[in-house]
Amino acid sequence: QVQLVESGGGLVQVGGSLRLSCAASGSALSIKNMGYYRQPPGQQRELVAVITGGGSTNYADSVKGRFTISRDNAKNTVYLQMNSLKPEDTAVYYCRYLNIYGVQFWGQGTQVTVSS
Repeated sequence: QVQLVESGGGLVQVGGSLRLSCAASGSALSIKNMGYYRQPPGQQRELVAVITGGGSTNYADSVKGRFTISRDNAKNTVYLQMNSLKPEDTAVYYCRYLNIYGVQFWGQGTQVTVSS
């Protein structure tokens, strides 16, 4: 059983910063990729950023240059540093882990609200 616990969301003003974290616990995690997705109000869930076991990263065009994803393999934790936040970044953010068997796990979601 794998559990993901997210933290770090909240309310921030335009131009501010937040850091999200997502810690995984459980047996035989065998994590391959870690990433963050978000779901703005009334919209579909979309990819924000992903990081592979080797450290390669990929970002949505809308967050490139502002967001940075990183991981601590020893702690089974992924981080999303979000800078220069905009109102359109407002969404529920979900972390996602993909293990080497192709099974995915999702966090409970954390709300990020950027006020103007």
